[in-house]
Amino acid sequence: MTTLSILPRQRIIVAVDIEGSTDRTNFARAQLRHDMYDALEDALAASGVTEDRREPLFDRGDGALALIHSTDDVPITRLLDTFTPVLNELLELHAIAQPDRTFRLRAAVHTGVVHFDTRGTYGEDIDITVRLLDDPQLKRRLRRTTGPLVLVVSDHIYRSVIRHGYDGIDADTFEPLVRVEVARQNYLGWVQVPAESQSVGTVSRMIDRVS
Repeated sequence: MTTLSILPRQRIIVAVDIEGSTDRTNFARAQLRHDMYDALEDALAASGVTEDRREPLFDRGDGALALIHSTDDVPITRLLDTFTPVLNELLELHAIAQPDRTFRLRAAVHTGVVHFDTRGTYGEDIDITVRLLDDPQLKRRLRRTTGPLVLVVSDHIYRSVIRHGYDGIDADTFEPLVRVEVARQNYLGWVQVPAESQSVGTVSRMIDRVS
């Protein structure tokens, strides 16, 4: 039997998923996947997450997973004060430009240890992120808003980053709505609706700030 060498890698984990995609035709889903990837990659780039600072995006069918290298060049605050509002605004602009291809996203952000093999990525922190993303409470929260995006962050991110009030991050806009279980451990998720909680500027202004 072959002995596997498993090395832990520290990453910021970002996952997104399209709302109600299973109700669409395969042709419509192909268009939505294209538009989703465009929005995700543009929002990451606007946040300073260039391709050399992350792994290639991992496909999740009607969603995607981004694993970002933990470096001083891209602090985790950038995913909260820039990535989220930019992604929200890109979705709003897309709805105006392509009203027949409007879609909404759930997004989850966590940080932790991941592993890689020839088939992709895996690990308990990946599982936590995906469970937060797929939680029914998060889906219900998206249905209750007219905004194009809801965000859930892990309790670890809330406690270590959000509650401390770094510039551009308002802890009062997050509410503890999601609870999931992974490996017999309970995890809390904090939810924000960017369209309801932030005064979102233009995408160009955000890009200028991080360039």
